[in-house]
Amino acid sequence: MIRSILIANRGEIACRIIRTCQRLGIRSVAVFSQADKRARHVLLADEALFIGPSPAAQSYLSIKNILSAARRVEVDAIHPGFGFLAENHEFAAACIAAGFIFIGPTAEAIRVMGDKRLARRLVGEAGIPLIPGSAGDDLGDQQLLQEARKIGLPLMVKAAAGGGGKGMRLVEEMDQLPGALTAARNEAVNAFGSGDLLLEKGLRSPRHVEIQILSDTHGHVIHLGERECSIQRRFQKVIEESPSPAVNETLRNEMGETAVTIARAVDYQNAGTVEFLLDESDRYYFLEMNTRLQVEHPLTEMVTGIDLVEWQIRIAEGEKLNLLQEDVAMDGHAVEARIYAENPAQEFLPVAGDVLLWQAPQAEGIRVESGLKAQDQISVHYDPMLAKIIAHGSDRKTAVRRLSRALEQTILLGPISNLPFLLDFLVQDTFQLGNYHTRTIQERFANWQPARGDNISALLVVSLAQYQRYAQSNSSGGFWRNNPNDVLRFRLQLHESEELIEVQLSPIARRQNQYRATLSTRPESSYDLELHDYNDQVLELTIDGCRRRFIMAVAGDRWWVHTPQGAVQVTTLPLLPRPMPSAGARGSLRAPMPGSILAVLVEVGQEVKEGQTLMKLEAMKMEHTIRTTTAGVVEAVFFTVGDTVEADAELLKIAHSKPI
Repeated sequence: MIRSILIANRGEIACRIIRTCQRLGIRSVAVFSQADKRARHVLLADEALFIGPSPAAQSYLSIKNILSAARRVEVDAIHPGFGFLAENHEFAAACIAAGFIFIGPTAEAIRVMGDKRLARRLVGEAGIPLIPGSAGDDLGDQQLLQEARKIGLPLMVKAAAGGGGKGMRLVEEMDQLPGALTAARNEAVNAFGSGDLLLEKGLRSPRHVEIQILSDTHGHVIHLGERECSIQRRFQKVIEESPSPAVNETLRNEMGETAVTIARAVDYQNAGTVEFLLDESDRYYFLEMNTRLQVEHPLTEMVTGIDLVEWQIRIAEGEKLNLLQEDVAMDGHAVEARIYAENPAQEFLPVAGDVLLWQAPQAEGIRVESGLKAQDQISVHYDPMLAKIIAHGSDRKTAVRRLSRALEQTILLGPISNLPFLLDFLVQDTFQLGNYHTRTIQERFANWQPARGDNISALLVVSLAQYQRYAQSNSSGGFWRNNPNDVLRFRLQLHESEELIEVQLSPIARRQNQYRATLSTRPESSYDLELHDYNDQVLELTIDGCRRRFIMAVAGDRWWVHTPQGAVQVTTLPLLPRPMPSAGARGSLRAPMPGSILAVLVEVGQEVKEGQTLMKLEAMKMEHTIRTTTAGVVEAVFFTVGDTVEADAELLKIAHSKPI
């Protein structure tokens, strides 16, 4: 019997596992890096141990450090969660060798299915359809180039180890392949510790459908239906649902039986997921098997009522599955949205920063998985996924409507997030009708920009909050007077533009808490306001007869106001503008986010063309390419390989003409 479990992971999955441990009466032990010493999973666990510095390679990816922590607190078992070491067969074997129960499949199953080349070979021998691709072991770049000519375009470059969209690149033109191989290999090494790659024929517009399986140690294997995971960017999932709009009962049974066959072929034990690509003719092809719990596992739990983490633990204890295939029924529909710290308007670039306020939605049919709390710092060392919002309903329409409303009520102030994108995507016909595929975001939302949100209300809220905080006109950098002023003026920046706003007491009998706000738009617009309640986070007021409650947060001169379309950021500016320091020479290139330099591809004095790659930056488990926007000559390079850089750090400087 397992009485204590060390969770070798962090964030929302660690919190999720802790919750089941608490329900089952199992002692939970968390581990944490320097960056996570105040994290939510640390506070929720019965005990927590420090395992190293912030970089994952020195903490969450350190087998030695994790096993040392497990010995110190004398746990019975280790749960890997997902990501990090979850699909590392050496870690599974080391846990067993050290005397711990590993809550997952055998090390051999992880080894075989974790190596996509071995997995392809095994599945192909079982007669299951495969996407055409390379099958050789440890192929170098020259061999991969030869294989690519045989396979043909488009091509998918994939890391042989790991998953989660890391180490993947789609190649449309053959001259893109060398760069794709380098980028995929670098990303795979950083994420999984292995740079081995393989090639597969790229399918143009497939759907990504996966089957959840459960298998005990007594040879009993069942599947729990499918999950649709086609809404992706950078081959990473954004929105998932179960059941799939594209799968009928006949296809579900066929794909489920295929997944069970694959699990039996590798003598699989515990929970796992077999992933397929589904074409427009309902032909499916084996993609990979994830030998771990999936990020989107709550969908299956919502529609089947089966706690997958509980059964992971029970199977690890040697218990027989008490479910037959005919016992599994899918009740209703579930949809999940992943909240990421990223900017969808800038190619979904991850961002770091401070979480000033986090309030998860609470409503019927809503489940929230999160490791967040207010005052957390989003670290550049880890994946940018912050939370998952899952909605369940009796049918798809109800589930989608509940999810949309829950996202409107999700309050995340401080970092930029994909919340506005999620809200926008859910109401699009392509999603409402279920007519989407893995390239839908890339093809139809490549130039997506957020709606302006409720900007007027945000401006009014910030102005009124400022007015309440500072009754004198010196509040925004103007002149101080010894008598309160009826009129205060504020300069506010919103979406890169300035808005001059004037707030004054209502001229109607000077009633208390009634104001007139005038915006310097053309034509000039005015609003009657009545303030009902105000504190540091809440401002309740009536705007032209409409009473609303606003949630807000402030840090220095920056304010965030929650609206149903997402957070609106407003920056307060001094009334008398101060001289601004120079933004740097024209042509300078800056880091989009904190990270480390992977490669410097140019040198001082070198001529460069528009769009040429200059540097490679690694941050949040991803490789980012720094390109020049203009032709010129490299005037200066400020960092070398291995250096760490802060956000907006000047990396290089490009002169528009060659120096004399």
